[in-house]
Amino acid sequence: MYKKFMKRALELAEEFRGKTSPNPMVGAVLVKDGRIIGEGAHQKAGQPHAEGNAITNATEDVAGSTLYVTLEPCSHHGKTPPCTDLIIKSGISKVYIAMQDPNQLVNGNGIRKLREHGIEVEVGLMEKEAALLNEVFICNMRHKRAFVALKAALSLDGKIASASGDSKWITNEESRLEGHGLRARYDAILVGRNTFLKDNPSLNIRHGITGYTEPQKIILLEEMSLSKDQLAQSNTYNTLTDNKLYIALPDTGSNRSRAERVRLTNLEYIFFSSFEELAYHLYQIGIMSVLVEGGSSVYNSFLTNGIVDKLYLFYAPILLGNEGLGWSGNMGIDKVENAVRFKIIESKSLSDNTLVICYPQGR
Repeated sequence: MYKKFMKRALELAEEFRGKTSPNPMVGAVLVKDGRIIGEGAHQKAGQPHAEGNAITNATEDVAGSTLYVTLEPCSHHGKTPPCTDLIIKSGISKVYIAMQDPNQLVNGNGIRKLREHGIEVEVGLMEKEAALLNEVFICNMRHKRAFVALKAALSLDGKIASASGDSKWITNEESRLEGHGLRARYDAILVGRNTFLKDNPSLNIRHGITGYTEPQKIILLEEMSLSKDQLAQSNTYNTLTDNKLYIALPDTGSNRSRAERVRLTNLEYIFFSSFEELAYHLYQIGIMSVLVEGGSSVYNSFLTNGIVDKLYLFYAPILLGNEGLGWSGNMGIDKVENAVRFKIIESKSLSDNTLVICYPQGR
């Protein structure tokens, strides 16, 4: 019985995926005499938290009720008052918490405060599901860097383009729609120089998916080789709304001097000395998650530097042969035992295409 209430809280949180960054997704359910009397979710950063919304939406007095919440209630003053104070004041008698908050400002303090005020607290109900829901937030809090996911459209033999470079369209329309849904979940989309020049991508959310903030746009370069005109005349730049275009470059003197000569409104530069540092810089400027969309050399850079938290691989039932362009590049692996290993956590049928979702093994 307890699980069904936490499951409902997780469903409420899931409804706002892609809308709460940099905050986690949180859902809350109030139960009294075996009945749900209030529900709520955190809907947007700066707005009331799930616990407050559940209490506000309650259809009767919440005193003596049980609260099911997907993440430990906050105990500190941020943009909103501490949820622990509201829970204590409301007279809730018991709280089920799916997982402890990895944020050092909370991290057990909320649980401790509730218990100190005589509220019974149980932690760990559907913890695995709650952690999966907030994988980005957990990465942010634990590693102080952006969560990095790679997305690729592939033939069955792992090619992202034919020998001539043609890649439209390897996957079907249903896969492309799914891909735009993924864009809505992430704070930024990243591509490399070749993808930028060849595809002239808009890097925005389309296919009728609405109600989301447009992701930031990032072009990853080895050196500052793009002109002001190439950038200003691109779809990538001309489809900016309230978002920005970032160019990420190795931190060299020549890159800095060349970048200084290419200035545009809503164009900013990120200089880094390692891919770990790049992910750290993204986090520092408020980009909590990034979806890497190619091409091959970019995928290879993230894979070989060990900065990959998730893979979304869309497979189409075609073969492009050895002459086609492989997606992961040369990784210097001479033995199977040295392979970079992933764990498949989900596969999804998209008509005649298949989406395979993986995590690095041990993550």
